[in-house]
Amino acid sequence: MRKNFMLSMVLVALMRTLHAAEEEHGFDAELQTPFHADSKGIRTATMQFSAPAAGPQKLRWQLELLPRHDDTVVRTWRGKQTLAGGKAAVTLRWRANVPAGVYRLRLRASLEGGGEIEQSWPVAVDQAAAPPAIAAGATPPYDIYLGNLHSQTNHSDGGGALDHCTGAQEPQSGAFGPSDAYAYAQQHGLDFLMTSEHNHMYDGSDGTNQQADADAARALFQDGLRQAASWRDGHSKFLALYGQEWGVINHGGHLNLLNADALLGWERNAQGDLLADQDTPKNDYNALYTLMRGRGWFGQFNHPQHDQFAINGKPLAWTGDGDVSMLLCEVMNSSAFSSKSDESETRHSNFEAACNSLLEAGYHLAFSSNQDNHCANWGAAYSNRTAVLLPRNTPLTPASLLEALQARRVYATMDKHAQLIFTANGHMMGERIQNRGKLTLQARYSSDSGRSIAAVSIFQGVPGRNGKVAALGSKLKRTLTPLPGEHFYYARVTQDDGKMLWSAPIWVTQSSP
Repeated sequence: MRKNFMLSMVLVALMRTLHAAEEEHGFDAELQTPFHADSKGIRTATMQFSAPAAGPQKLRWQLELLPRHDDTVVRTWRGKQTLAGGKAAVTLRWRANVPAGVYRLRLRASLEGGGEIEQSWPVAVDQAAAPPAIAAGATPPYDIYLGNLHSQTNHSDGGGALDHCTGAQEPQSGAFGPSDAYAYAQQHGLDFLMTSEHNHMYDGSDGTNQQADADAARALFQDGLRQAASWRDGHSKFLALYGQEWGVINHGGHLNLLNADALLGWERNAQGDLLADQDTPKNDYNALYTLMRGRGWFGQFNHPQHDQFAINGKPLAWTGDGDVSMLLCEVMNSSAFSSKSDESETRHSNFEAACNSLLEAGYHLAFSSNQDNHCANWGAAYSNRTAVLLPRNTPLTPASLLEALQARRVYATMDKHAQLIFTANGHMMGERIQNRGKLTLQARYSSDSGRSIAAVSIFQGVPGRNGKVAALGSKLKRTLTPLPGEHFYYARVTQDDGKMLWSAPIWVTQSSP
């Protein structure tokens, strides 16, 4: 009997661990493709798929070559794979027999039993780089700060030492904590870093630790806030921030709470004690948005996918409270599990399609680009950054950063040496304006490292339409007269090395003539 009891307990623990892994990591796919072909005109595209369950799982994938500005498919590859051990990889070598220009490679993949992913990256076909293109006009009166608003330490499943870090750490087992992360990021040239710990790991578990001390879980969160405040007091040139990543991946979605002073959660120990300060029902985004608005807390959609953030069964659903509270959408990340420290990571994820769906749903979001670091290489895996614009000579503080985020004065960049400013009739990106008559949209790009523009795209959409964002033009400046009603516009620049920058949108209410 004793052996059978012990075996049952082991099996229960194993099932809990597997269930927790499925909740936390979910289905993932990455598309790696060079921007330029080799000397023979051939390029190699690599697709990597992963899922938390170890048993055989079937997936379908479709890779398409499309023009930059529409969905006319030029070439298609399709396949079916079985994930063995939760992983699969596909490599394609191909030659583009199409007219010169910048195209898109779009990967769509679905996992049997649930999970859909879309990735899209630019590729150049015999494309000669244009000279550096900087639109004329005065430099906006802002200072630009570059940082990372999404990372983990040993307060959850991050902080892994680089010499043996290959993925997420066992909760609270990593070598390095928040203060270590701030020191590392500052040494590597970042202006700000947020360590955003998984809200359901303060019990030291991927699942629910029935023996967890609720007071200890709450105290650990407060200790993180204290470490960030202490670092700010001693380092005026760097902004240390501490937050939490709320939710689970499977049938949910992760979002960062940027300024919450309380730990949110839904887990309880064996005594029924809440392992958090504030009870928030799991996967109830409607209730979460309402709580956030009531408390003055703000958030970021982390690596969104089309089947996440559902309300009443509708993914990417809009609410008025959510619109007030959610400020940012991650449009691009480097690999969360990279151990590189020289900005050479080649694995990246693109979430522009889901961010566009959120904009079409009615959210007012600026694009961000972070690294979701789980290894101890905060901000150093790749050259991507979230760029925040503060009025000239304004000190970088939690309050001034939050004010800029609320104003959506933000752009996302894969190149920390490049800048992108977008205006409408002189109004700064992030603004909501009333307009009558003509509207002049203008993007200003510059590079401190000698890069140039390979392609420009200005996009337009309609908030609340729940339709598709469409390309409006391919020049830095465009003048038009919008139809009466609501619109949003944003710019995306692709450099001659394939790295991209995304401006924040501008929202325009067009009056009748």
